[in-house]
Amino acid sequence: MFPQLDLRLETVAKQIQADCHADVGSDHGNLLVALLKNGQIQSAIAVENKRQPFENSQKALIGLDGEARFADGLKGLEVGEADSLSICGMGGGSIVAILQADPDRIPPKVVLQPNRDQVLVRRWAMKNGFHLVEEQIAWGHWPYTVLTFRSALGIDPAYGEEDLEAALMFGPLNIRRSDPSFIEYLSKERRYLRTLNRLSDSTRRRLELIEAVLCKRSPDATRHSRSDPGFIT
Repeated sequence: MFPQLDLRLETVAKQIQADCHADVGSDHGNLLVALLKNGQIQSAIAVENKRQPFENSQKALIGLDGEARFADGLKGLEVGEADSLSICGMGGGSIVAILQADPDRIPPKVVLQPNRDQVLVRRWAMKNGFHLVEEQIAWGHWPYTVLTFRSALGIDPAYGEEDLEAALMFGPLNIRRSDPSFIEYLSKERRYLRTLNRLSDSTRRRLELIEAVLCKRSPDATRHSRSDPGFIT
């Protein structure tokens, strides 16, 4: 369906359907090209603040209904210009900094792919009126989390059934679905953390939350955990 995209960006692309879509940090521009050619968007705006990626995106969009803009983050957009936005391949802190710098230019739909610190992105959304409508994990070289948000009023219902701390860290929809790949990923991390002689307070808390999720969602997790001398009570 998206032959020019890797699994990470293909997972992002499946979340996008809009008239005008903006991609901040567009790099090579392949995501926008795929969306345009697939008819999922009518027009595209690539925003880059580095010269070579800007030129790459500019070249990729030749002959298509899209343009590349050399700008810093959302400053490359006019208020209300785009219907949806994607920011991919950055740390969660960098993504949040971009969003916080120009909140009035954020479209009503946002698709974000943080390489790390996903919890920062989820917290930003909760504090700024964006509800989580979908989250997926692209199981590539690394488990890439793809988060889709829509502007909405009130408390985000996605978090209603889960422990908030665990849900912010691992994702409420991921926990609720508990796909085999997700459960195995948490199980592997648990096994690794148990091999460490000393844990920081934050790492120990992460392990405790992993234990809680696995014991709640995996049928055999409680039995296996309590038979393991490393189980945290």
